[in-house]
Amino acid sequence: MRLPRTPVDTTHHPEIVDRPAWERSVADLLVREKAHTREGDAIAAARRRLPMTEVPGTATVEGPAGPVPFVEVFEGRSLLLAYFHMWHDGHDWAGQCEGCTFSTAQIQRPEYLNARDVTLAILSEGTYEDSAPYAEFLGYRLPWYSARGSEELLMRRGFGFLACYLRRGDRVFETWWTTDRGTEVMDWSYGLLDRTAYGRQEAWEDSPRGWPVHDDEHQWRVAGRPTVQWGVTDEPVAGESQGHGHR
Repeated sequence: MRLPRTPVDTTHHPEIVDRPAWERSVADLLVREKAHTREGDAIAAARRRLPMTEVPGTATVEGPAGPVPFVEVFEGRSLLLAYFHMWHDGHDWAGQCEGCTFSTAQIQRPEYLNARDVTLAILSEGTYEDSAPYAEFLGYRLPWYSARGSEELLMRRGFGFLACYLRRGDRVFETWWTTDRGTEVMDWSYGLLDRTAYGRQEAWEDSPRGWPVHDDEHQWRVAGRPTVQWGVTDEPVAGESQGHGHR
């Protein structure tokens, strides 16, 4: 296994009860979980009723065939989800953005979106020449472009956001966007961790006293690399312990 492992300290753990008591507690929580789901449905319904604003489909991005108009990123489909990926010029793979890598590594099978006429693409802050090999190194499947200098698409936003677009012929409209924790919609691992007894094991969480917290590392970066890179390389990072990661 390439990924350095840090075992969780299970000294502190949930209360141990018999099966009927456990089932009652789970059933009580399920009431809140269902309410949360219904509220999410209501928010999604409101999102579908948002207005939209036109963006230039002629805005230039760069892909494997060179500069192309933004409308070509749709690949002929009607809808586009685009993640705008940060890039650190002059840094090696280990020094690239761990947060953007965390999110984009988890969305590499777009077939279910394609089946609903949606293209999912990554637009990098770096030049195509510099950043496309990073996607290849990680084994990414999604189309990768450079949006460096595309202020018509950025609209004063920094990279690290997710945006949705609708195409009508050659006209392109932005329908929704989000950043920061809003991009967790891409991060299935967080949803699963939230179902475990110890959650994400991060200091900000409201957890019982004694629950394990990784003060010396972040899930996004382990032993000097964005975590997912340990799935494709064994190469250590100079100055980093291989027993556990550091931010």
